[in-house]
Formats: sequence, C-alpha cells, structure tokens
Amino acid sequence: MWLFDKNNRFNLANLITFGNIACGVIALYFIFKGDFFTAIVLAWIAGALDIADGKVARKFNLSTEFGVQLDSFADFLSFVIMPSFLLFYALKKDSTFELVFIGIIFIFYIISGLRRLVEFNLKVEAGEVEKYFTGVPTPLGAIILWILYLLYTYKIIPNEIVIAILTAVVAWSLNSKIKIPHP
Repeated sequence: MWLFDKNNRFNLANLITFGNIACGVIALYFIFKGDFFTAIVLAWIAGALDIADGKVARKFNLSTEFGVQLDSFADFLSFVIMPSFLLFYALKKDSTFELVFIGIIFIFYIISGLRRLVEFNLKVEAGEVEKYFTGVPTPLGAIILWILYLLYTYKIIPNEIVIAILTAVVAWSLNSKIKIPHP
C-alpha cells in the first residue's frame, strides 16, 4: 500500500509532516489576524504531529533523506518562524528603536534556528536517533518562546526589551554545546 511505501513522497510519515506544515502556515494566518490563542493551539498540534511523524517513520521503516529534509522544513516553519512571529507581534513596540532592536533579535532567532536545522541535517542519517541533542532543539526553543509569550501576556515580565534579550539567549542556545536528552 502506498501509505507504507518508503519511496512514496506521500507515505504516512510524510503526510503527518505535511500536516505539521499546514498547521504552521495556518497559525501564521491567525497571528497576522491577532488571534494568538488559535495560533498557539495550532502550534501544539504541529508539535504533536512532529513527534508522531518520527515515530511512524521508525515504526514502519519509512525514514528517508526526503523525510529528514521535509521534517526540518516543517520544524523551521512551525518551531522557528511561527513562534518568532507570534512573540514579535505580541510585543508592544512604542518606538522605532524598540521596533528595530526587537526585530533584529527575532531575525537573529530565525537565523539561529535555520542554522541549527541545517547543521542537524548535515549530521543525521535517515532513521538514526542520537541519544542527546547538542544545543536546544527547535521544538524546545519554540516552547520557551511560548513561555516568554505567556510571561509577557500575563505581565510577569512586562518589559519588551527583557523579553527580546531572553529571546536572544534562547537563539544562542539553539547552537550551543548544551546536551539535551533525546525523548
């Protein structure tokens, strides 16, 4: 059956990854509309799909180089671009300086996330799972950005510049030497 054909670009594992991508794109739409709650729900669905695609690929021997690349593209969209835009659009930017400063931080986050995913792809073999990630994985980085969003929204950390600086620290951690156990 084509769903379990490793060479079919639309096998079950890849279809799950395409679902992750769809959630990321639709979440961006809701961010631009200012509906952050719906965007966050879609982000969590994307996260569940990201876990599921890898498990399905390994269980049914569907891991391929195409799937690895597709998964990283999905991660870039759903766990780098989308949470960056969510937090950026949520922050109040009262001056041109704040807009530029915060914008540069989020561009740094996006470039850091992309670099991490490219480096990961250069090191990984299809179907292989390392015991530890080196650096914070992009889905965990996204969770941290969502936590920063909550801390800002609930005025626990009401300062936009502090949130931006914390975002820069998360961006740095994506390509750091920190060891994170693989689930």
